[in-house]
Amino acid sequence: MSKAAFWQRGEALDYTNTGTKTIEANTIISFGGHIGIAGTDILPGEVGSLHVTGVFEMPKTDAAAIEMGTEVYFDGEGITATKGDSAIPAGYAVQAAAAADTVILVKLGG
Repeated sequence: MSKAAFWQRGEALDYTNTGTKTIEANTIISFGGHIGIAGTDILPGEVGSLHVTGVFEMPKTDAAAIEMGTEVYFDGEGITATKGDSAIPAGYAVQAAAAADTVILVKLGG
């Protein structure tokens, strides 16, 4: 029988900044078909925390209203309910957002 060893709780993951610029805290980061939120500033070549659970206020790029509970996606700029080819699953809306709203509350998908 295969076994697994507990590693960590998983609310935040270690993330290495492989770029040349500092990643500022609260930046939305996409990785391998998922997103996370930088927990701190992460200097180039350094390891920092990436939140992958929780509720975050994020920019809303969708021009339409989004209802509470709707699955949402990160389109590279913000959150949309449109599942496009390059859109990354972000989680779901925890509060309704009107068409004119520019931010939305999202429960990360983990």
